[in-house]
Amino acid sequence: MAGYVGVLVSDPWLQNQFTQVELRSLKTHFMTMRRENSGGLKLADLPGKMSRLKHVGENLSEQERASFLQDSYQNLEDEVDFELFLRVYLKLQGLATERRGSGAKNTSAFLKSPTSTLLHTISESEKASYVAHINNYLAEDEFLKKYLPLEPSANDLFEIAKDGVLICKLINVAVPGTIDERAINTKSELNPWERNENHTLCLNSAKAIGCTVVNIGTQDFIEGRRHLVLGLISQIIKIQLLADLNLKKTPQLVELVNDSKDVEELMSLAPEKILLRWMNFQLKKAGYTKTVTNFSSDVKDAEAYAHLLNVLAPEHSNPSTLKVKDPLERAKLVLEHADRMGCKRYLTAKDIVEGSPNLNLAFVAHIFQHRNGLSTQTKQISFLETLPDDTQISREERSFRFWINSLGNSSYIDNIFEDVRNGWVLLETLDKVSPGIVNWKIATKPPIKMPFRKVENCNQVVKIGKQLKFSLVNIAGNDIVQGNKKLILAYLWQLMRFNMLQLLKNLRFHSHGKEIVDADILEWANTKVRNSGGQTRMASFKDKSLSDGIFFLELLSAVLPRSVNWSLVTKGQSEEEKRMNSTYIISIARKLGCSIFLLPEDIIEVNQKMILTLTASIMYWNLKQPMEERPCGSSDSESGSILDTTSNSTTDDTASESSTDDNSIN
Repeated sequence: MAGYVGVLVSDPWLQNQFTQVELRSLKTHFMTMRRENSGGLKLADLPGKMSRLKHVGENLSEQERASFLQDSYQNLEDEVDFELFLRVYLKLQGLATERRGSGAKNTSAFLKSPTSTLLHTISESEKASYVAHINNYLAEDEFLKKYLPLEPSANDLFEIAKDGVLICKLINVAVPGTIDERAINTKSELNPWERNENHTLCLNSAKAIGCTVVNIGTQDFIEGRRHLVLGLISQIIKIQLLADLNLKKTPQLVELVNDSKDVEELMSLAPEKILLRWMNFQLKKAGYTKTVTNFSSDVKDAEAYAHLLNVLAPEHSNPSTLKVKDPLERAKLVLEHADRMGCKRYLTAKDIVEGSPNLNLAFVAHIFQHRNGLSTQTKQISFLETLPDDTQISREERSFRFWINSLGNSSYIDNIFEDVRNGWVLLETLDKVSPGIVNWKIATKPPIKMPFRKVENCNQVVKIGKQLKFSLVNIAGNDIVQGNKKLILAYLWQLMRFNMLQLLKNLRFHSHGKEIVDADILEWANTKVRNSGGQTRMASFKDKSLSDGIFFLELLSAVLPRSVNWSLVTKGQSEEEKRMNSTYIISIARKLGCSIFLLPEDIIEVNQKMILTLTASIMYWNLKQPMEERPCGSSDSESGSILDTTSNSTTDDTASESSTDDNSIN
């Protein structure tokens, strides 16, 4: 019975959404529903039957569940197998979370519609805009150019997205180097398994650049679910367009502030907030008296655009633009102005006057990229030289932020150090990691006006951390409220680590419910490599020999021999060779189904924390696989022996050489 659940859930993405305990519980409910229905279960039966499921049953009425299914599926008479049951459950769970969290911090329009499954219609204007963007940026791609340009008015986009290659390539346009393209399956005819691998790689990589993909699965691509595919594409394009909206890429943005304190505030803002601040800064120069607070109603009359382009490109201005009374005519003149200054734009005058937030944001971002109007000689740039170079802190902040956003909390966070200060996001994350551990009766939901309520939330965060045996010496809730970076990062590392160890512990047929410690993960990895004939060994998670990447390539090959193409592997001697191996490792792991948030630098520099997360993720994926899908020679006793002999040491076990500094807060 050890591989029982794994056999029933073959989709790697779907496996990653549940613990073994949750799967078994849901399987029991599913089988009970089938028995009650004389052995059959149809989609039409689920709204009533799912009332018994916690969260979905408590937070949605039967009518809401029925309406959702009617909008989502064409034929409610379709038979429901266990995997379809799980997909419906996840989507309803997302809907319930959205309803419960509707009063939470507002997220960008880009992040509301794509994954919530609340809206199932798509904007033809948005589709046409994204198709134009794809045609422009991927026109010269060696693999895709034979399929491009796509026809905006047809469904070409959803057809070509079915093999996963297009979105993988688009992710690399948004954040170059995210996916090692050697890992993408790019044959002209892909079999279902190869398509599934591409989709798994795509979804895990999208999470790793900050996309929210909680309610999107590989099946959604295969079935061409238009609202979900378009929603993911919109997020990826948004990330690309806003990539320069930070002080690292555009130090001239410092012109928007007056002193070093304001610089730190600017650095903590979400990119779209910086874009709004930049727009208002330029509009003030133009004498425009209103403040633009959004990319919808505030720009519908096109007046702000007219003033913005006049100040950025006065040589192309048209005096008629501000004289015409009709907003649609003014919008047309604005777009002509943008064309004359050579600014790419993918929206129409109608999109402006209708206030499309996604397309207007994209338009302003294009203007910023083309001509931002900021001084290259500004003296304020000297402020930046006084700020500490926290490269390691920013990398860790990025990893933890994307991890938290991947969990599907009600609030999307843009900056760890700012957005966790009221405690709510941390409470939601704790509840995801250890369901039921939060006392919601004493928690206060944002927006929180009274400062002591924030402290109360954070005090509960600290109390739960101690309950989970985190090392929290001399820390109080107020330290989180004050935004102490070191303490916040240390807490989040312990929370992420706890989550990984719990996932492994929940594979009870391997661990027998015993605690898993770092030393077990280390021993499992070494045993796996040794038994597959590998030549390398990992002495600890900070073993400098890991920087060449060979050990992890041997480990990946051990868990799935065909996953590594050894003809593409370098010796890992030079920095460039190490980077090539590292990017390949990360993409192969994501292609298998590992949800990881590290960067190539973390492997090259042997970042102990990220090396542990990588190894644990590969271990978790491997132990979840059905026995018949594991490589020859791999047995349950081999995989389980490490966990069967789990020591009784604490989670700060020193066998992995985990330094106390990395795991505790002092």
